[in-house]
Parts: sequence; C-alpha cells; structure tokens
Amino acid sequence: MNTRLLIIAHAPLAHALRECALHVFPDCWQEVLALDVPPHEAPEATLLAARALMEQQGEASVLVLSDLFGATPCNVAQRLVDGLQSRLVAGVNLPMLLRAVSYRSEPLDALVARALVGGTQGVMQVGAAAPQNQNRRPSHDQEEHHHQQ
Repeated sequence: MNTRLLIIAHAPLAHALRECALHVFPDCWQEVLALDVPPHEAPEATLLAARALMEQQGEASVLVLSDLFGATPCNVAQRLVDGLQSRLVAGVNLPMLLRAVSYRSEPLDALVARALVGGTQGVMQVGAAAPQNQNRRPSHDQEEHHHQQ
C-alpha cells in the first residue's frame, strides 16, 4: 500500500501544491490530500479538520508536509502526527512534493529521506543564460569596429 501524503499549509498553498502534483501525476488523486489553513481559523478547528482527513486514511501511513516550521499549519501537524504511523516534514516545496509522490510506494522512513533530498536539491541559484542559438559578445569585443571605410 502506498504512503498517503497530507499537505497542511497556509491557504491557498496546500491545494495549489496538490493541483501541481495532480498535473504531473494524475493517478495520485486519492493519495495526496490538502488542507488549507485560513488566516483567522483557530488552531483547534484546523486540528479537527486534519484529524478528519487522517481518519479517512485508516491504517495507511501518512507523510505530512507543512509549509513553515513554527507557524500554525506546522504546529497543528505536530499535534496531528503524535503517536500515529506518520511523519512530518516542514518546508514543503514543489520539488519535495513531486519526489514524495514519485516514491510513495517506499517505506515511510525512506520516503521522508527522499522528500528531504528532493526539497533541498530543488532549490538552486540559476544564472542568466544567453537566448538559445545566439552568441553573446562582451561589449569590449575587439572584432567589433564601427569605422567608416
């Protein structure tokens, strides 16, 4: 049985990440769940909604992904996973989620490691590149002459 993924994040991030995952992996719609946390919702209400989603999963293991450590979604998620067959990773991003979906058939602890690697390797500085099929010359190029002949 595949590990379920539950994204708990500030609204509308959880559902937006889920939609991105479904765009790439349309077959994962039952295994990737999302809970958006509205700005003024009490943490207890969020916890009740999260527990309801977890109860629907039955005995399945669940990897909970939260957006920001120390914020309400993560604090609720910490209370949610306590004592359950589940793990919590904070700092969710799209590369992390896609990696987790790709390897959801692996054991939970291995899946956590895969998600962490996907999340960290997906963050990088990207330099500006020349437009495709065009060479860039430095402005001090000696071959460039604007003399009248």
